[in-house]
Amino acid sequence: MREPAWRRTGSTPDYRFSLANERTFLAWIRTALALLAGAVALDQLAPEFAPGVLRVLLCMALAGIGAVLAIVSYRRWSAQEQAMRHNRELPHSWMMMGMSVVVSAAALVFAVLILLRP
Repeated sequence: MREPAWRRTGSTPDYRFSLANERTFLAWIRTALALLAGAVALDQLAPEFAPGVLRVLLCMALAGIGAVLAIVSYRRWSAQEQAMRHNRELPHSWMMMGMSVVVSAAALVFAVLILLRP
């Protein structure tokens, strides 16, 4: 994979900031992997957790959110790097609010399913 064109623009930021940005990216990737692992675990390890169709929908939702998060985290990392290279304010990200809502909604759905289990 070749280097993106934007890496040849602006000035190279302090490596500490670039490494901090990379650590944040990796944390989001770990979260995406955790969502994917949760989807696989729910499908393979808890077949009686919810009715079949609902369980499949939950698995697909978790896996889909994990995939979207992986893509969005790269875009966020890239936007942050570009802003640092051009001495601009770091862009606002909806990811924190979005992930908070998604995780809260998933917790609520799982809590209801646990309470309704026979």
